[in-house]
Amino acid sequence: MALTGCHYHHSPTCSSAAVGLNSRCSDLHRRAPSQLSSLALISPNMTNSRIISTRPTSCYGSTTSFLSVRCESTLTAAEREEARATAGRRRCSPFLEKRLLSGTGLESDEWTSVADIWRSSAEKYGDRVAVVDPYHHPPTTLTYKQLEQEILYFAEGLRMVGMEPREKLALFADNSCRWLVADQGSMAMGAVNVVRGTKSTTEELLQIYNHSDSTALAVDNPELFSRIVGTFCTKEATVKCVILLWGEKPCLSDFGIEGLPVFTYQEIIDLGQESYRALSDSIHTRSMYVHETISSDDVATLMYTSGTTGNPKGVMLTHRNLLHQINNLWDLVPAEPGNRFLSMLPSWHAYERASEYFIFTRGVEQVYTTVMRFKDDLKRYQPHYIVSVPLIFETLYRGIQKQIHSKSMLRKVVELALIRVSLTYVEMKRIYEGMYLTPKEQQPSHIAALLDWLCARMIAAILLPLHMLAKKVVYSKFHSDIGIRKAAISGGGSLPSHVDRFFEAIGVNLQNGYGMTETAPVTAARRLNHNVLGSIGHPIRHTEFKIVDAETDESLPPGTKGIVKVRGPQVMKGYYKNPRATEKVLDKDGWLNTGDIGWIAPHHSIGRSRNCGGIVVLEGRAKDTIVLSTGENVEPLEIEEAAMKSNLIHQIVVIGQDQRRLGAIVVPNKEAALLAAPMASTEDADAAALTKDQLTRLIYDELCTRTTDCTFQVGPVLVIDEPFTIENGLLTPTMKIRRDRVAAKYERQIDNLYK
Repeated sequence: MALTGCHYHHSPTCSSAAVGLNSRCSDLHRRAPSQLSSLALISPNMTNSRIISTRPTSCYGSTTSFLSVRCESTLTAAEREEARATAGRRRCSPFLEKRLLSGTGLESDEWTSVADIWRSSAEKYGDRVAVVDPYHHPPTTLTYKQLEQEILYFAEGLRMVGMEPREKLALFADNSCRWLVADQGSMAMGAVNVVRGTKSTTEELLQIYNHSDSTALAVDNPELFSRIVGTFCTKEATVKCVILLWGEKPCLSDFGIEGLPVFTYQEIIDLGQESYRALSDSIHTRSMYVHETISSDDVATLMYTSGTTGNPKGVMLTHRNLLHQINNLWDLVPAEPGNRFLSMLPSWHAYERASEYFIFTRGVEQVYTTVMRFKDDLKRYQPHYIVSVPLIFETLYRGIQKQIHSKSMLRKVVELALIRVSLTYVEMKRIYEGMYLTPKEQQPSHIAALLDWLCARMIAAILLPLHMLAKKVVYSKFHSDIGIRKAAISGGGSLPSHVDRFFEAIGVNLQNGYGMTETAPVTAARRLNHNVLGSIGHPIRHTEFKIVDAETDESLPPGTKGIVKVRGPQVMKGYYKNPRATEKVLDKDGWLNTGDIGWIAPHHSIGRSRNCGGIVVLEGRAKDTIVLSTGENVEPLEIEEAAMKSNLIHQIVVIGQDQRRLGAIVVPNKEAALLAAPMASTEDADAAALTKDQLTRLIYDELCTRTTDCTFQVGPVLVIDEPFTIENGLLTPTMKIRRDRVAAKYERQIDNLYK
């Protein structure tokens, strides 16, 4: 790592304070931060002066540290102004630190930065539990008041170790209460945090660190630090200091840390607490700083896109972008004080991040969990809401299906039959309530609409007793296993229709939202009282959608499929250091090209879609479109969703660019193959003993069955053993398949497939 030299700073009005301070700074560095904060060296000729601020500061990556010593003596007004001019600038959140800014004219009664929310929440919900983090050491529970104090102290601690406003702090860590404190603490003192999780490769973390121009590093634990430090050293990344969120210094690898200031989380908190209390207690101390306030248009964070195609890009999100989410998500999630959220997504994921900020303004208790403990914690904590990606709901769906198929034949047949009844019942209910999607711009005649309504009402009335029986006898057990009391909100990817319909049938409220990292992220979502399946709901407040022709960029009428564009206060400032990429997606009028294909439901006054007008429907990614050599355009999502209904298929990617027909790369479910092989007349029921050809035939037949109703059919199939994972680089950290990397990895096999 590149390290810069140590230096010492003092006010010119007390230059004699330098006496003795130019001695070896390395002695200071060896001291604990608590010792540094109380250390002051005073020259004998300073008898009429007194120390009003001692400031330990990291030496910008050197082996040493320095003190800023400011003294107050018998000064004239002019001398005081001169001293103040040379003092440090203190950038802060105007509402969060309103008390310290009192009398400066900079205090505010409104939120202008994200960190301002913590003062409001501490005042409203002070003693309520805000976060529960049971799986880190030590396990942590914080009230809203305690959380506000931790954030203030962490912000001040960053100032104490030399972090400057607008500098970049790379925050490479996973979901935890300390991640939240580090995130909000850095925002509160005007820095920009650059976020990523621990599962990213070392090369990706280094690329993000260097590209973002980060100057300091906060890491999750000693294991992550030990993994990345060698690469960071050999590539000469410039690091002022490292902050260890969890764990202790003795656990760190010795390689690369010589000469690198390392602070634990508690050391940062202690430094900040001491300094913040000094500021609170002394007007003189506060007067030695030039205070500035954070603007809503300042960049709050850099979030690097998942990169399903190509390298990640740094999305610049401002405080205004994120505050829009905080102020407008209440319409989607009517959370109340005392409600409980279960948090499992990475905190650096835009969807999870905006949701967390929002719920903390509503007095909600957030419990942190992990992927491994998620199912158990659903039962244990019985959350009112969860926010997650489609893969989690697919996993829950598969778990219930597996549970059903493990029962006796009679019980299995009965439960599957009742589920079919419920699926039909809720579909009929959607029809007579006018919440059944149709892209047709012309509405039906009054007679046709009336007959349609009567037919749906009659069928629903006949099926209602069986549906109610299923709710009492079967679905209550599912609800107990799932544990969600009010609603689950899916986002960050396409929600498969069969999963959507299943949860509606068993009575679990599953909302679907839409957005991108570039939009902070939510732009549209289904409301609990208007939950139209197959859609992403209406745009959220202050947000506009339009559908344009991919060739001409002209606006298209409702019901016509085209490229989705969005505009609103949540749209990013741009891509960091990448104006060309910004210009490609963001026009001069503020419209962001999402790259998604979709349509807007027409407004009908009668018929089965009379209550669907203005709802947005997505049908895939424009850049995922496969163009066959016949000139036909294929959206793979339709086929992949149909295929994923099968228990035999664990993962699938449809291929066929520039080929005459479609193909597929499939990761099979070996357990399901073991059960399905005898029924498929396969000679050997042992999945481990199935030949490649037998397994491929089994998968091919299943694909043909599942995709019968799709516009295009799949031809050759490549069955592989290795699943797509984050670790092997074939899944993004947000669990989306990287199509380009899958195609590149299996390029030779794909070529052979089409020979």
